[in-house]
Amino acid sequence: MTQSDYLLISRGQWDESASPQDVQAAIDRFYAWYERGLADGVLKPGSRLEMRGKRVTRDGITDGPFAEAKELVGGYWFIVADSLEDAARIAAQNPCLAFGLELEIRPLEAARARADDVTNETPPAWRSNDG
Repeated sequence: MTQSDYLLISRGQWDESASPQDVQAAIDRFYAWYERGLADGVLKPGSRLEMRGKRVTRDGITDGPFAEAKELVGGYWFIVADSLEDAARIAAQNPCLAFGLELEIRPLEAARARADDVTNETPPAWRSNDG
């Protein structure tokens, strides 16, 4: 089976009820898990994201962040796996999940974008019920 790359997006904030020491221990375990995944070839490098940012639209450029705290993206990495299910199993081993962070795993689309394909960007009015 051919392996594919999957984007892993870290979202959310730490549980307020958790102690900083417990969260730091989870972060330390995360980095050990991450380094092991890199060495084993099941993870590819990613990065935490800074809090500052810009939003660029047809109306101009504004300051961010741009979502509610539970939706904020804290970082991204890549998983190498045989399937989306395998990628999710790898991501489920992330120690930071125990303290409130959530992970989103998305397959990377190799095909070039086309306006007539149904994608994340397709407005509901353009979508057809017949597939």
